[in-house]
Amino acid sequence: MRELAVGPGTKITLHFALQLDNGDMVDSNFERDPATFTVGDGNLLPGFEKALFGMLEGEHKTLVIKPEDGFGQRNPNNIQEIARSQFAPDLELSEGLMLSFADAQKTELPGVVQSFDEEVVIVDFNHPLAGRDILFEVAILKIEPVQVH
Repeated sequence: MRELAVGPGTKITLHFALQLDNGDMVDSNFERDPATFTVGDGNLLPGFEKALFGMLEGEHKTLVIKPEDGFGQRNPNNIQEIARSQFAPDLELSEGLMLSFADAQKTELPGVVQSFDEEVVIVDFNHPLAGRDILFEVAILKIEPVQVH
């Protein structure tokens, strides 16, 4: 029997950590319960998933995920000017404040206030990790074949 490697048709249990190249920790479950997902189920961005392909149970690696394989490049078109009058008058704005907006399809869209004055609020709708290399530390705890019914 061959040892099962991460790839299509597998269910993976792992510990992971996402860190920026400046050392800032974005997320980690090394101190919590491990995560389990099925390759291709959409729970992991495709670039992160593909980086795991070929890993074996018990392996522990730190991989560099480039923006194009992670959260994408920053798009200047995702920075919008919105009239201050569109915000509740009692809303206390601050730079870095994350707000939730609804797009035309009523889908929730997070945006970060970059700057503001009495007339205009500049909101960045890029993913906060867009344009960044991500250090993806991963420890593969278990690999199982997906049960097909």
